[in-house]
Amino acid sequence: MHYKIEGAIRRNRKNFIIFAILWIFIAIVFVSPYAYSSHMAGLEGKMNLEVFIQTFGTSIMSPLKTLGNVFEQGAGGTFFSALLVVTIFYSVFFFVGFVRSAPKNEYSDIEHGSSDWSQRGEQYQILSRNKGIILAEDNYLPVDKRGNVNVLVVGRIRFW
Repeated sequence: MHYKIEGAIRRNRKNFIIFAILWIFIAIVFVSPYAYSSHMAGLEGKMNLEVFIQTFGTSIMSPLKTLGNVFEQGAGGTFFSALLVVTIFYSVFFFVGFVRSAPKNEYSDIEHGSSDWSQRGEQYQILSRNKGIILAEDNYLPVDKRGNVNVLVVGRIRFW
């Protein structure tokens, strides 16, 4: 089970950065105009839809100025509550994508049949670096080895 989390993190490293940048973009470009417009439309005690639409249309054109106006006009509470709702929905969608990108088994994305089965020279306890029967690019089965030196060749020989 631990391999699923590690595999999903390995696959989604770039997506974490994109997720954060997109979240900041949504917060500035969409949430701040919404919070400012709803605050301005509700100043009279009830929600005025005409004021909301007019304010939203003008404030979405300059989102950084609108973000300053949010805190200047005292609409910070509306901004943070709207940001919390957007963050929850956004996180749910990201988590679903994260879970779906997890590997199905611990052997996913591992090349089968390669010489990557060992690390840092472990194979040379069994194999030779220089001479013998060729197994892979840098792996030879020594012929002067004690014990079993049987070789099974799987594949085909191509004649042109």
